[in-house]
Amino acid sequence: MNAVKSSRTRRPVQLALVIDLNVCVGCHACVTNCKQWHTSGPSGPLSDQNPYGADPGGTFFNRVQTYEVGVFPDTRTVHFPKSCLHCEDPPCVPVCPTGASYKRSRDGIVLVDANKCIGCAYCAWACPYGAREIDAASKVMTKCTLCADRLDDTSLAPEQRRPVCVLACPTQARLFGDIHDPDSEVARAIAERDGQTLMPEWNTRPANRYLPQQARDTLTRREEKA
Repeated sequence: MNAVKSSRTRRPVQLALVIDLNVCVGCHACVTNCKQWHTSGPSGPLSDQNPYGADPGGTFFNRVQTYEVGVFPDTRTVHFPKSCLHCEDPPCVPVCPTGASYKRSRDGIVLVDANKCIGCAYCAWACPYGAREIDAASKVMTKCTLCADRLDDTSLAPEQRRPVCVLACPTQARLFGDIHDPDSEVARAIAERDGQTLMPEWNTRPANRYLPQQARDTLTRREEKA
């Protein structure tokens, strides 16, 4: 009886990325590895426009934005990777007129069925994070898939069934797993480091979390200068 009750009350699997802003160095290894894998995989090709010109463009599932935080001389740099957050209540799904945007029930990944997508961009308008991009060549909406093709590929070794951005990160700033499993690496990191969601006021319940950058002790430095 207890086992049955436990299985009924257990929260569904929600795979997600947990990104440690304290150790992300902005190297863009996640961006380039993601682009390479997906442009040659089932989601590709991901087109580029004028890549070596003065105004390059293209389709990316993952981008890294860099900001300077604070007031000089007490400033620090924050590298902020951003992709689809695989929201638990994704606004992009119900607005899709063809059902191309959907959330996979077995693991919570939000995906786009390219065969159903008509390129209307309703989902992109609904997404408050700017996480979706229409590919200029195919006219199909694209986004991060958490490398679902790798997760489903049983020919890969278990340790390789992870997003390529996670495998590529040289500082291990990107963690991956089930945030609803309290024993998982990602759930422990969220609990220990107060993992934050992006723009929680939109009530989309983003699955991806960010581990805040730890502030430097600027007071000590000021005292040393005095």
